[in-house]
Amino acid sequence: MKPLVEIYDTTLRDGSQGEGVNFSVADKLRIAERLDQFGVHYIEGGWPGSNPKDIEFFEQARRRKFKKAKLAAFGSTRRKGVAVEDDEQVRLLLEAETPVVTLYGKTSLLHVKEVLRCMPTENLGMIADTVRYLKDHGRTVIYDAEHCFDGYKLDGEYALATWQTAEKAGADLVVLCDTNGGCLPSEVAEITRMAVGRLNCRVGIHTHDDIGLGVANALASVEAGAVHMQGTVNGYGERTGNCNLITAIPCLQLKMGRRALPVTSLRKLKELSQFVDEIANLRHSPRAPWVGSAAFSHKGGTHVNAVQKLASSYEHIDPALVGNTRNILVSDLSGRSNILLKARDLGFELDESKPEVKEILQRVKELEHVGFEFEAAEASLALLIRGLLEGRPELQFTVEAYHVSMRGAAGTSVCEATVKVRVGDTVHHTVADGDGPVNALDGALRAALVQSFPRLATVRLTDYKVRILDGVAGTAARTRVLITSSDGTREWGTVGVSENIISASLKALEDSMEYALVLGKKFRR
Repeated sequence: MKPLVEIYDTTLRDGSQGEGVNFSVADKLRIAERLDQFGVHYIEGGWPGSNPKDIEFFEQARRRKFKKAKLAAFGSTRRKGVAVEDDEQVRLLLEAETPVVTLYGKTSLLHVKEVLRCMPTENLGMIADTVRYLKDHGRTVIYDAEHCFDGYKLDGEYALATWQTAEKAGADLVVLCDTNGGCLPSEVAEITRMAVGRLNCRVGIHTHDDIGLGVANALASVEAGAVHMQGTVNGYGERTGNCNLITAIPCLQLKMGRRALPVTSLRKLKELSQFVDEIANLRHSPRAPWVGSAAFSHKGGTHVNAVQKLASSYEHIDPALVGNTRNILVSDLSGRSNILLKARDLGFELDESKPEVKEILQRVKELEHVGFEFEAAEASLALLIRGLLEGRPELQFTVEAYHVSMRGAAGTSVCEATVKVRVGDTVHHTVADGDGPVNALDGALRAALVQSFPRLATVRLTDYKVRILDGVAGTAARTRVLITSSDGTREWGTVGVSENIISASLKALEDSMEYALVLGKKFRR
């Protein structure tokens, strides 16, 4: 393996700026924890100077331990005409208390004159002051050179001066940013090579995908000497997106021989990709390179015949290296390894030769066929596997009936939910109000269950997502509900599917409560 290439993930900041992407604070914390487990080197949590959500994220993130990744706060150089110590945005960067601060500054004279509307020398002062101030406060500083390539093509001497200014002020890394995403790999490689030759600090790359070359440009920069790559999971980002780390990482490691992440992390690449898509409430692309369900699928007779004899005849790698599976579309065996891997992650020890494995696989396929999705609903999957392995063990409780209604005048109406829950020989009949039908149902179910299970009082629903699975069916369409719950120390996801959104929500809520009751028990056989 050649020298390490650092992976810097900006899904939570740059990725969240993509159309249709909207993360809650709970979403961001779940994704950050998964990215840390995956092994990326840096996680950019957001811009604490831009919105209250990011400030709250950093407040909560401070109370969590990241084992592998360093958390970064993102911001800009000080404003023109303002001393760095008086700049509110810079103060918030320090108050985020992250070990790393990434700040961007202007490279292009066009932006200096027309956007900042300041003298070129003042822009250099803004860069130097901010980098030095953050370094004096003990931060690792990554300097993102915005519009780097366009700026260099406009005035190479000034562009270089901005990078060298950041380096001399103490920047640990200068990242070359193709902010408009319009450069070609040959241009990126040439300018990266020049920067590596003229700077003494490490050089990184940050690309966008406006002409479909985000990954190609990032790889070209690494070939030219960059040792740090920024991007997002599944390529989320403004306009057409950022460099897709899910595509770039295996290219780095399996095609270019560049060390980036442990081999064990690569095997969870597909799982990470699907997890973040599900949290973002976006449909996972079946044609995604490396990790899509179609990436190693074979349908044509000639292809199927050849692959069964020699896999490499139509597969460029072993799909297991990235957590994917070969899918012979006429076979009923595809997906078995995924179930085994996921089951082990959830705490089950399964023997591939046992008949239960086939039963679990068949049941998962049946449920996925009607709309269930388990990537971000680990708790529902754990309960499903437990039920099949243990001969459908008796549930902790059963919802025997429920009713949801509205009362009050228009504009001031309140939702009311009633549930009848059986726990052994005891029946609880409770009612609760809520802001909406699901909120009321959640309250009634919880009120019933805490009478028999007081520890459920700490469980809270922290997020709720709905996806219509068949839009052409109109109001009769099947609906998938994904909820996230927490007991204050950990979070878990559950899923429900039905033509009735309330029924789908109740299924997800029931799974959430059931999982909370068996949480901590070992699901081992």
